Parts: sequence; structure tokens; C-alpha cells
Amino acid sequence: MARRVHSREFKLEAVRLVREQGVSVTQASRDLGIHLNTLRGWLQRIDADPEHAFPGQGKPSDSELARLKRELKRVTMERDILKKAIAYFAKEPT
Repeated sequence: MARRVHSREFKLEAVRLVREQGVSVTQASRDLGIHLNTLRGWLQRIDADPEHAFPGQGKPSDSELARLKRELKRVTMERDILKKAIAYFAKEPT
């Protein structure tokens, strides 16, 4: 089954349905044809950062980009350390 992609406007309207119109999360998810946990995730994302929630495909937020750069730096350092260790232990004793 193909993964469905929802627009930012659809997600914001779904959140508004729950928050402003008082529809339960369960009922809203049924009415909109989305999984309950999907709608709950959208609600959490909008609570965490309302301005930058749902940036769109391929456009990570600045904080996400910074986190990914830090992780890349850490993983690159770990890889380099492992390469050096392999080279050290691969040498035959003289």
C-alpha cells in the first residue's frame, strides 16, 4: 500500500477540528480517514512548535538540520576511530 501524503493545510484543518471545534481525536480520525496515531502525532507537532510544524517534504526545520549535522559529525568521528583501530590491529607484529 502506498504511503499517503497530506498537505500542510489538511493537517492544520485536522488539528483545528479537534482543538477549536471540540471534536474528539477518535471521531476526527474516523471522519478524515486517517489513523488515530497519525492525528495524535500532528497534535503533538503543533504543540511543540506551532510556527514551524509541517514544513513540507524535503524541508527540515533549522533545529532538525542542526541536529542532523551534529549527528553526522559524531558518526564520522566514530567511523574514523574504527578505521584507525582496524589499521592498528591489522598490522602484523614484527
